[in-house]
Amino acid sequence: MMNNLNFVRGFFLLAIALLFGLAATKYQVGAFARSGPGLFPLIVSSLLGLLGVVTMLQSRYLAPVPLNVNVKNIGIILLSLCGVVLISQHINMTAGIVFLVFFTALAGNAPYSVLRNLKVTAGLLLVALLFKHLLGLNLPLI
Repeated sequence: MMNNLNFVRGFFLLAIALLFGLAATKYQVGAFARSGPGLFPLIVSSLLGLLGVVTMLQSRYLAPVPLNVNVKNIGIILLSLCGVVLISQHINMTAGIVFLVFFTALAGNAPYSVLRNLKVTAGLLLVALLFKHLLGLNLPLI
């Protein structure tokens, strides 16, 4: 059972949902008319938990997909996350986002494409700009 990718995917979705759902209960939930800070994370984690349970149940009726753990790709992703934090702290967030996109692409199965990476970088920078200007977040983009 634990060698089935679909089951493991559902299990991790459920685990993440429980982690955030339990953390959300520490905040005041309120009501739908006047929601507290814990309502939104509780709703999202509940939906994620439901998705995890459905995925786990569905894995019992589908053909098993073998679980393949690629340590090299996990290392690339972890290093890219550490790198984006360090670069964003010491240079700026724009350089961190560029590093994140170009370095994590090394873990992909598709052929490496500089053009695709530039498009993804532009999209992420646009989202960061929207967060900065529309939501007023203090992001060190420049």
